[in-house]
Amino acid sequence: MSKSDSPIKLEGLSKARGKRWDHLELLERIDASGSISSAATAMGMSYKAAWQAVEAINNLSHEAVLIRQPGGSTGGGTCLTEYGRRMVATYRRLEQEWAAVPAALGRTMDDFDQYYTMSRRFDMQTSARNQFLGTVTAVKMGAVNAEIILDIGRGEELAAIITNDSAEHLALEVGSEAYALVKAQWIILAVGDDIKTSARNRLTGTVVRCQEGAVNAEVVIELPGGKTVASIITNESVKVLGLKEGVRASALIKASHIILAVAS
Repeated sequence: MSKSDSPIKLEGLSKARGKRWDHLELLERIDASGSISSAATAMGMSYKAAWQAVEAINNLSHEAVLIRQPGGSTGGGTCLTEYGRRMVATYRRLEQEWAAVPAALGRTMDDFDQYYTMSRRFDMQTSARNQFLGTVTAVKMGAVNAEIILDIGRGEELAAIITNDSAEHLALEVGSEAYALVKAQWIILAVGDDIKTSARNRLTGTVVRCQEGAVNAEVVIELPGGKTVASIITNESVKVLGLKEGVRASALIKASHIILAVAS
């Protein structure tokens, strides 16, 4: 990192510092207690808010930050991965060096550029419940629309259909980084392996949370590797599909229902 880069990057860090520091404390408390519930209680957060924060952190990271531990006599739990611990340690070092920036920062923080880039991902504000960071692996231009293939990591891909103008405006090309945003209401859930559908995308995993409301329910599916996808469906659909924790299910997403975004 060059000295000339530091003022710009530090300005961005300062603006987002408060929210990200809450994320760091949550991660630290989860790692110390092995429980999201205990960490949320200690911070005065709701269990749901803590889980949503955890899911967002994992989905916006190229590597898993937290992992679930199998249940047993103690009921299992959640802990940080080695990558997650390094990320937290990097930001805590940043706190300690804050008074000495920018000169000391470049000398003492080998991981700064990598984790600063990740920190900026938490600054994006959107109403879309599902946010995935990925790398463009293919761009196929048509007469009007373009098909963009996004590798979101851990063996999962998403295909999005956007206009050619949008693809050009976002400067999407193979190797570029982009976000896939999907509203929970746009995701169709299905069970069973013999499924025929016109939906271009299918993400299969295990139901880890199923919370019913007055009319609708939020169902969260954990994909292999730790990423999650949340869907809003009716309570009746939950009953018909037999959805509950531990059930294998698929999230079906039309390519036209995926919104792509890039960092400015």
